[in-house]
Amino acid sequence: MVTNLENQDQRAVAVDAAMHQTAVPALQVIQHLEPVSNTSKRMIQLYFICGIMSMGSTMLGFDGSLMGSMLAMKSFQDQFGAEIVGVKTGYISSMYQIGSVCALPFIGPVTDTWGRRFGVGTGCVSLIVGAIIQGTSRALPQYLAGRFFLGFGSCIANAACPSYVVEMAHPVYRGVITGLYNCCYYLGSTLAAATLRGSAGYAGNTSWLLPTWMQLVFPIIVLPAAFFFPESPRWLFVHGNREGCQTVLTKYHGNDNPASLYVQLELREFEEELELDGADRRWWDYRALFNSRAAVYRVILCAVAVPAFSQWSGQASVTYFLPAMLASTGIHDYTTVLNINIGIALTSGAAACCGASLLDRFGRRKMLITCCAVMGLLWAGMLGGTGAYYSLQNGDAAKASIVFIFLIGIVFSAGYTPLQALYPAECLSYEQRAKGMAFQNMASSAAALVNQFAFPIAMKDITWKTYSIYLATCWAEAIYYYFIMVETKDKTLEELTDIFESPNPRLASLVSNPQVDEAVAQVQVVKTV
Repeated sequence: MVTNLENQDQRAVAVDAAMHQTAVPALQVIQHLEPVSNTSKRMIQLYFICGIMSMGSTMLGFDGSLMGSMLAMKSFQDQFGAEIVGVKTGYISSMYQIGSVCALPFIGPVTDTWGRRFGVGTGCVSLIVGAIIQGTSRALPQYLAGRFFLGFGSCIANAACPSYVVEMAHPVYRGVITGLYNCCYYLGSTLAAATLRGSAGYAGNTSWLLPTWMQLVFPIIVLPAAFFFPESPRWLFVHGNREGCQTVLTKYHGNDNPASLYVQLELREFEEELELDGADRRWWDYRALFNSRAAVYRVILCAVAVPAFSQWSGQASVTYFLPAMLASTGIHDYTTVLNINIGIALTSGAAACCGASLLDRFGRRKMLITCCAVMGLLWAGMLGGTGAYYSLQNGDAAKASIVFIFLIGIVFSAGYTPLQALYPAECLSYEQRAKGMAFQNMASSAAALVNQFAFPIAMKDITWKTYSIYLATCWAEAIYYYFIMVETKDKTLEELTDIFESPNPRLASLVSNPQVDEAVAQVQVVKTV
């Protein structure tokens, strides 16, 4: 046993030497030397843990699909005096984002001080309180209060959950597993759409109360699970529990092998990169987000840009204001709206899963650039179709516009959905991660707040011309990603530090590594000794 451990130590040293000599990331070398068993007991357990935590995203998806169609319910409109467009609609939809923005100061202290799991639990409790307040509402102020608590809790949960998943996922499958996190958005979206369709036949307030109470399902599942799952190994290491950290890594990343190269690599990187007295230990200290050029590049140019830009690509309007968009194509029947809502949720969910599975093949950068460019073309088609319907009363143009609504959802889901949570979590260092995820959630919520308050007003005043805004923003986003975005695939979270500290992080991230085989060969020499 001692000989085996010594040999493993020699191999770890050889991996490190080969990495420096050939400029190949250590993770790529180790993947060749120690292939991961995808169906091992520990990997299946890890899939389950990350899957439950990914339900944090279902809470966002449920609310988006819920409010998008509930505003068209006659019983809901009668109860709260709402419409599918206008200022009051803007208040109802945007209160969720107001709650999200107000959660910002609490995310860092909760998730850094008491752990990722505690942050998840705190968010779930607020979501449960918000759903209860909404479900017992008979007046608009109380309903708005419920939406505030839902937004508050969702923001905390959706900063803590992806942080946990990206830190807990096996480094080889971090991209796919964390990419699938946001794909669970459509699990919530589909459930909400199906519940709305099923409750449409009920009379009175039951038609909107039933789907409202269904918002309790996912936080009630995640809340107890959060306290039975292991804590993030990075959080354990930084808080002085090195033994606990190694135990978690050995169990889930090393498949119960303490001499696993993955475990040795991660522990060595934790020792080199993680600060035991960093800003994450001080809940009030946000300097790590802006104290260097590399930090600003990580936080502002990368981590904040993707989720904020996603709100201005137009898909959020499809989600929250589907009835208003369909009205611009001549569709006003509520049952038809619900059927289309279910169709969009299902097709978009399938596209999101496909996109997540392709992230490690094509890379984050190519996926987003292509997504934005194609969406720009689709919004041009949407603009032309609805314009022809309004100007010429062309029924065929209106039907074509419905196809474009589906295609926009599919393309957005394949490119943006997997990366909204994954990319910010990858770009941020451990010291930045909790506060940085809070900051990017605030930026995303602020962008969504503008979108959700302004869109129904714009649709009422300029109708189909509103889509020209999304046409312009999608092309602008594609150009931004081409010149700024850093590629993060095939690298551990700690290896990204060198890239962000280089003079041009984008170019540094795109340098190819054709010498993987050479590096593996160097280590194999040690293996055979």
